[in-house]
Amino acid sequence: MFGMMWTALLLLGLAVLLLYARRTRRRNEPPLDKGMIPWLGHALEFGKDAAKFLTRMKQKHGDIFTVRAAGQYITVLLDSNCYDAVLSDVVSLDQTSYAQVLMKRIFSLDLPNHNLESEKKRAEMHFQGSALTQLCSSMQNNLQHLVTPSEMGLKVSEWKKDGLFDFCYSLLFKTGYLTVFGAEKNNSAALAEIYEEFRRFDKLLPKLARTTENKEEKQIASSAREKLWKWLTPSRLDRKPERQSWLGNYVQQLQDEGVDAETQRRAMLLQLWVTQGNAGPAAFWVLGYLLTHPEALRTVREEIQGGKHLRPEEKQKNTPVFDSVLTETLRLTAAALITREVKQDKKICLSNGQEYQLRRGDRLCIFPFISPQMDPQIHQQPEMFQFDRFLNADGTKKKDFFKEGLRVKNPSVPWGTKDNLCPGRQFAVSAIKELVFTILTGFDLELCEKNAKLPLVDPSRYGFGILQPAGDLEIRYRIRS
Repeated sequence: MFGMMWTALLLLGLAVLLLYARRTRRRNEPPLDKGMIPWLGHALEFGKDAAKFLTRMKQKHGDIFTVRAAGQYITVLLDSNCYDAVLSDVVSLDQTSYAQVLMKRIFSLDLPNHNLESEKKRAEMHFQGSALTQLCSSMQNNLQHLVTPSEMGLKVSEWKKDGLFDFCYSLLFKTGYLTVFGAEKNNSAALAEIYEEFRRFDKLLPKLARTTENKEEKQIASSAREKLWKWLTPSRLDRKPERQSWLGNYVQQLQDEGVDAETQRRAMLLQLWVTQGNAGPAAFWVLGYLLTHPEALRTVREEIQGGKHLRPEEKQKNTPVFDSVLTETLRLTAAALITREVKQDKKICLSNGQEYQLRRGDRLCIFPFISPQMDPQIHQQPEMFQFDRFLNADGTKKKDFFKEGLRVKNPSVPWGTKDNLCPGRQFAVSAIKELVFTILTGFDLELCEKNAKLPLVDPSRYGFGILQPAGDLEIRYRIRS
């Protein structure tokens, strides 16, 4: 009897699979590309190197197409001039469902009743105006403390070798942790341990998101999470001086939502990654591009030198060359995948007037890295680093970019789209700038190998914010006397 039941269930499952596999393109729907493998479709190629795969699909199908990946139908939109209009429909397109899936996979976190919109508004309140000024001041003080000879274990004028990625990531992670989480201010060993555990966890993040980790990797991630949760227990974090801090406000929101203590500390790890997972890698790419492009480095040094007479709070404001360098760096390395679940059939209009129908139950993905950031019709030689790409001939900020005669709304989208901008973007820029300026003015910094090239990117990181390198760039540095 049980054998017959299992056979019936198996046949039913196969019938559903065959029915789903028979999906065909309806009128006004985007081009459909199911791939050669039933059910799996393009999942392996998509996960291995999303940029390479989606670039190939764009060349084949244009700015919009639907692909099958592990049973899911994903419509990819690559017309950057209509991103804002499409994503503004929060009724048809839901951003929480898939976010909940990723929180569970990566952070072992369930927040089914969490109000993301409320969290975003609270964060915006604490990352602008006078609150941002105080935060930046605290960040500067923490960074200056971390680059003292005693903290770095260096004698003045003593050369030290390191990998640039670890150098940047370590310094900015520790600076951000001290600033935002306010703990371990006088405990260098604890801070170093937290960073090491975070890196162990962060290296596995793409595999956790895609559930492709092996048994050993699963154990490593679990161990790192457990240790970080202990460090991040809200009661351990120093929130007394600033009861109205962003962190205190976030914990209060969780408590108001009835979230238990165990889930609160798990949520702290999510926020640790959100706030500290991208600035360090971005600083690596900025310094890496400067060190491997002498003219850019010389021009930035001259700009910093020209502002030496300014007050500390004024130094960061008038830096058009560095701002262009940073914008160009983010154009080349910011590669988040913006994902929405299609809750009801929806019509969307591309910038050329063509209309397409999105099907309920599908997923919508937008990948600004391919368009506008790497679009050769918007940026000449898009794969090349050009430090003055975002400067006009007179040295002012360049804002006007065009594609097929139409002005491009956003030539680069590193911080999200119009209604979904990262609330901490100004703080992140300030931290990256402060680190680069501190290193270039307080240190002698050079490549170990004069003609070294930047390492290639790790393709598994496409979709998860700022890209990370597959290797490192060996440097040597010393603190100037």
